[in-house]
Amino acid sequence: QLQLVESGGGLVQPGGSLRLSCSASEVPLDVWEIGWFRQAPGKEREGVACISARGGGTYVYESVKGRFSISRDINANTIYLHMSSLNSDDTARYYCATVPFNNCNVDYAHNWGQGTQVTVSS
Repeated sequence: QLQLVESGGGLVQPGGSLRLSCSASEVPLDVWEIGWFRQAPGKEREGVACISARGGGTYVYESVKGRFSISRDINANTIYLHMSSLNSDDTARYYCATVPFNNCNVDYAHNWGQGTQVTVSS
């Protein structure tokens, strides 16, 4: 069974940057289409970005476009979420999951990790 593990969250000041990682042990991720999602307190889980298998196609939600990007390191078996110009609205728990690239949406995601907390505060 595919078990995804997120890491890299933490406390960051407004305007700062973070890189989140999504990895899996013993299972190659290059054949999987992966998405990043987030959930802020009191809000519904929402999509952030998705990446296609092998080919490297990416999709970033409009809400974070220009500040966030998603990438894949096949050798490291890891998918990254690069976040910059962070603000308080980005405070949330961030999750990765498998999801069809053409349906980069919470409703189509599976194999959720436990998430990693990102807090943007001075």
